[in-house]
Amino acid sequence: MKEILQYLFNHHTLSKSEAKAIMIEIAQNKFNTTEVTAFISVFLMRNITLKELEGFREALLQMAVPVSIDTSDTIDITGTGGDGKNTINISTLASFIIAGAGQKVTKHGNYGASAVTGSSNVLEELGYQMNNDSGKLNKDLEKANICFLHAPYFHPALQSVGALRKSLGLRTFFNLLGPLVNPAKPKFSVIGVYNLEIARIYQYLLQKENSREFILVHGLDGYDEISLTQDTKIITKKGEEIYSAEDLGFDSVSPESIQAGSTIQETAKIFKNILNGKGTEQQNSVVLANASVALYHTHKFGSYDDCLLLAQESLESGKALKSLELLLE
Repeated sequence: MKEILQYLFNHHTLSKSEAKAIMIEIAQNKFNTTEVTAFISVFLMRNITLKELEGFREALLQMAVPVSIDTSDTIDITGTGGDGKNTINISTLASFIIAGAGQKVTKHGNYGASAVTGSSNVLEELGYQMNNDSGKLNKDLEKANICFLHAPYFHPALQSVGALRKSLGLRTFFNLLGPLVNPAKPKFSVIGVYNLEIARIYQYLLQKENSREFILVHGLDGYDEISLTQDTKIITKKGEEIYSAEDLGFDSVSPESIQAGSTIQETAKIFKNILNGKGTEQQNSVVLANASVALYHTHKFGSYDDCLLLAQESLESGKALKSLELLLE
């Protein structure tokens, strides 16, 4: 590791094969905590390159615990995290609305590292039992229209650096890998990114995969979601567009109105309140906007306006809540 660090500190970057080899060794615990911290710190001072991201990703997918799920028609909606905004768990809430609307979801998530509460924290607080059993995951998908894949249960490297990431409390390149390494490999992906430079790298990487349909979303004021606080850039294989809150059928919201709690327990309570139909207008708007764009992305449910109506019906009728309850059974 000393030679690798010296190489990187001299402003060099890694090839794809070098990045892959290092990630495999990190997963195998071949380096001590100080060495891994120093390695991660390199990428706090500069952006990751496309080749480095490809290598790290390939290593994680190669080492992943296999999962057997029919994902020919499933979607994942997730963000990189690390935007520092401490919002409610927008993509996870949107996932249950999507499931309630009739679209199967294979949700990939983790504990919060650079934020207080990740999707895994919330679901665990609500009583979900993490597992990596394909039989159980398939049953969840069948009865609840959603299954949850807790990243460390499928990726040894993420498990080995989990405590380190939490102690650092900073956005690292592991944030960027999460949305790219869903072991179920869903057909559709909606990925939120915290800056446009990272969006470009994702775009280059994902466009190589003809079998995968993706859209990237970026709130222009730094959110890795459609936040409705300012305009949103949405990038697809066909190009990119900027949408205002009004374009998506909503009024703008304030950053304060979509804040998470200061503890996991507070955030989980907000989460459940929203699915129970007790969310504020601003909270509901942000969650519905993300769910509607995701539904529209599948090209199965008609126009965007049709998808918005479908998402609203899922939330207001209790179908989204029912998906959560069925998952927790």
